[in-house]
Amino acid sequence: MEALWMLLLLVVPLLCLTSSTFVFYFKKVFYVVYMMLLAMITIPLCVLKSGGRDIENMRIIRFMVRHVKYFLGLRFEVSGWEHLQTEGPYVIISNHQSSLDVLGMMEVLPDRCTPIAKKELLWAGTVGLVCWLGGVVFINRKKTSDAKSVMEDAAKTMLQDQIRLWVFPEGTRNQKGDILPFKKGAFHLAIQAQAPIVPMVFSSYSNFYLRKEKEFKSGTITLKILPKIDTKGLTSDDVTSLCDESYALMRSTFLEISGQPPQSNGPSTH
Repeated sequence: MEALWMLLLLVVPLLCLTSSTFVFYFKKVFYVVYMMLLAMITIPLCVLKSGGRDIENMRIIRFMVRHVKYFLGLRFEVSGWEHLQTEGPYVIISNHQSSLDVLGMMEVLPDRCTPIAKKELLWAGTVGLVCWLGGVVFINRKKTSDAKSVMEDAAKTMLQDQIRLWVFPEGTRNQKGDILPFKKGAFHLAIQAQAPIVPMVFSSYSNFYLRKEKEFKSGTITLKILPKIDTKGLTSDDVTSLCDESYALMRSTFLEISGQPPQSNGPSTH
């Protein structure tokens, strides 16, 4: 057994130095397994602190996850912190490239803020349970009526409990070097709650993470927090224009901080 461990200790560093494909899979597996282990430790801490599901548990989750970036060789450069100094409820919207977005989220997550996530995440073992304990709002993306009902309830909860919600308006992960057209749920939510929108933009991961090419190197992610967009006085008739305004702003910022030339805008979707 000792000989096997010695062999692994010799072989793994060698493969890390010589094979980018091995590094890719090693980091991916490490990330998933380590996050599940962290969740296993975090679950009892959340239960002890709050007795069950409570948005205040996001403080513990944030603390537990913040160091993970160092193991993956990632660094965040954040600007625009002052735009989070907003009292009361608001809706954060950001682009969505991969599960690594969680690390950026935990880097800047304000107090009393939790994300809206796909319902399937609830079944992701210990990670799903810790998300539930953190008050994550789960939606069924396949049923539009269910998603709308959840958003309506979320708007009421935002006002009653004075919480903030983090939404990925693209609706799915996207690594195509651009931002996908936005779904309108986040904007319906913000207008129903008459809560401001705080846009956040992650730079492209393509300089260190390429899924098809099986590359996962060390890298720096630029995260830019943009000035809030007020929704006071807006109605459901303004959803499309608000969505398009936010998309144009975030897309131009994404191309700027990712070092890409401007391209033509895409339309918003329902």
